[in-house]
Amino acid sequence: MKDRIFRFIAIGLVAGGLAGCQSASTIDTALTSAFQTNGQGSLAERKILAGQKQFAAGNYGLAEKNFRLAVEATPANGTAWLGLAAAYDQLGRFDLADRAYTQLLKLEGPKASVLNNQGFSYILRGDMKKARKVLADARALAPDNAIIEGNWKLAAG
Repeated sequence: MKDRIFRFIAIGLVAGGLAGCQSASTIDTALTSAFQTNGQGSLAERKILAGQKQFAAGNYGLAEKNFRLAVEATPANGTAWLGLAAAYDQLGRFDLADRAYTQLLKLEGPKASVLNNQGFSYILRGDMKKARKVLADARALAPDNAIIEGNWKLAAG
C-alpha cells in the first residue's frame, strides 16, 4: 500500500512529467535533477524534494513540515500544495488537506492529477460517494490513466 501511495503522490507532484510505471529510484533521480539549478535549488525546491523523500519513507510529519515551508516560501507553487495536501491526508488532518486542495484547485484548476489525489483523500476518509464524484471528473480528463482507474475501482467498492 505504501508503494501505491508513493507512486500516486509522485505522479501528482511531478505533474505529468513522469509515467506511472517508473520505479522509485527513477523518480528520485528525476526529482533530484528537476529541482537543481546550477547545483543549488531554491529553498522551496529543496523543501519539496525533502518533503517527497520524507513522504516516500513514511515520515508524514516531516513531509508536512517540508511542504509547509515550501508553500510559505512560494505560495503559488502547486507542487508544494499538492505535497502538503497529501501529507495532511496521511496524518488524518483532512480539514487541512481540504484547505490545501482548495488552494491547489485555485492555482492549477481541475487537472486530472489534482482531482485524482483529492478523490484518494476521500477514499482515505471512507467517503466513497464524494470520492466517486471527484474521480469521475478525473477519469473524464484522463480516461486512460491507470492510477485514476485504480482509485475509481477502490471507491466503487
